[in-house]
Amino acid sequence: MISGLMFRDGIISAANNISNSRQAVDALNIFPVPDGDTGTNMSMTITAAKKEVMGMSDDSTIGDVASRCASALLRGARGNSGVILSLIFRGFAKAFKDIDEADGNDVAKAFRMGTDAAYKAVMKPTEGTILTVIRKSAEAAEEMAKANDDPIEVCFAALQAAREALAKTPEQLPVLKKAGVVDAGGQGLVLIFEGFNSVFGHDAIVQPLDGSGVEPVATPDKKTVAEASGDIEFGYCSEFLIEKAKDAQEKDPLRLRAYLESIGDCVVVVDDDTIIKVHVHSNCPGNVIQSALKYGQLINIKIDNMRYQHRNAEVGVKEGEKPIEPEVIEPEVIEPENKYGFVAVCAGEGLEELFTDLGTDVIVSGGQTMNPSTDDILNAVMRTPAKTVFVLPNNKNIIMAAEQAIPLASDREVRVLQTKTIPQGISAMLAFDDSEDAETNQMTMMEMANAVETGQVTFAARDSEIDGEPVKKGEIMGLCNGKIVFTGEDCEEIAFKTVNRLFKKSQHSLVTLIYGEGVSEDDAAKLEERLKNKHKNDMEISVVNGGQPIYYYIISVE
Repeated sequence: MISGLMFRDGIISAANNISNSRQAVDALNIFPVPDGDTGTNMSMTITAAKKEVMGMSDDSTIGDVASRCASALLRGARGNSGVILSLIFRGFAKAFKDIDEADGNDVAKAFRMGTDAAYKAVMKPTEGTILTVIRKSAEAAEEMAKANDDPIEVCFAALQAAREALAKTPEQLPVLKKAGVVDAGGQGLVLIFEGFNSVFGHDAIVQPLDGSGVEPVATPDKKTVAEASGDIEFGYCSEFLIEKAKDAQEKDPLRLRAYLESIGDCVVVVDDDTIIKVHVHSNCPGNVIQSALKYGQLINIKIDNMRYQHRNAEVGVKEGEKPIEPEVIEPEVIEPENKYGFVAVCAGEGLEELFTDLGTDVIVSGGQTMNPSTDDILNAVMRTPAKTVFVLPNNKNIIMAAEQAIPLASDREVRVLQTKTIPQGISAMLAFDDSEDAETNQMTMMEMANAVETGQVTFAARDSEIDGEPVKKGEIMGLCNGKIVFTGEDCEEIAFKTVNRLFKKSQHSLVTLIYGEGVSEDDAAKLEERLKNKHKNDMEISVVNGGQPIYYYIISVE
């Protein structure tokens, strides 16, 4: 049987074990802007539990120790990996509730409940991560418990399965295989399980090594950090606890998580009977806070401006020096005097001019790699002098953020058209009829938008694989309605093929070539000439200098 004393010592041993190896786990992080360091985050998370249980008496029940551990983990969780770890132990606590000692079946139940809690908290679970490692552990624990009720044997089976699952993570996530590493969160979990096993199997607590404290590791090279700053899509990292209120306006944490997923990423929302732990990256921390206040009062609020940190790193701000102060822009509000108004999202001087000529009141600068926040869109809506404001996101990754502005503009009606591309936005604007009501206009505009075929010519940002074929970083890619269909070295050739794939003689007549950065007027003229020679009078071609980044060409086929 596993007693409360054994479980307590196991937590201490596990915390020491991952702390001893935290820098090695940190080094496994392969993404350009990691959410902290996985080893340090997991180490600091479980160390919070270690501090909580160290003073518990030797005769404490496993239920009491697990409960105290889970509560401390929730409050001390750092980063996604730390929160997922706290969920796993929350499942353990539920399984061990009200029991003095655990047998094999109790342990197997704990692993299953820990796995279910972890998967439930992540909106889009990814295999080849810590989630896979805990799931395989649970499956092995359940199988062993059927054959042998010895809890030590069940724990060891779970550990072995965790090790095997970790070794296979590169086969599940190509980015890990390419980097030659295993998943950092999975590695951290294995180290924690190994710490427990040292107590359960050998009656020995892993001791901390000199210098293995849980202070954050040395700051990465300034140049490395600064170069990564361009990849930050959501600039603010928000973490806090919500003390649940009995008379709260909202009760279900799943609604909060769904909202946060719509305005950011790296979202984790977990709760127990009294507390909700929240972590999210967003561009609108104010909206995050306002949504959370519906559930209760907030404590331990921490909001980091990641772009601000990277900008200071880029210029080499030294300790003690005054950092760069971010520019503060007060939102402008214009009285809604007109019947209708328009907000469009686009990037590029030519495209901005085009949408303005079509009747757009306010342009929000953004697009594929510059997704604007809900606040950005709301501010644009409030600067639009209209009682009904149509918003054209022109990118599928901006639609949900735009929709969050709808209830926030109290003095005017906001209607978000679900335009996923620039050509769809242009067609929607052309379909607007000032004499019709808002509902009719919205339906007509979206009907026209959905009738447009969109082509895009861009470059591969990194080495990858498409339908089994390798794509090298820097190669030109042709997309038809969002799907990559052509790759190669010649931009004009890829654009030519993309138009031909989309254009159907009996269905289409008009092609618009919107050329962007990296393409000259002469380049666009050569492509136009090739298309005219092939399609003769069947194709009417319009060429526009959009000046957009990222895309050499945006192609509209109608």
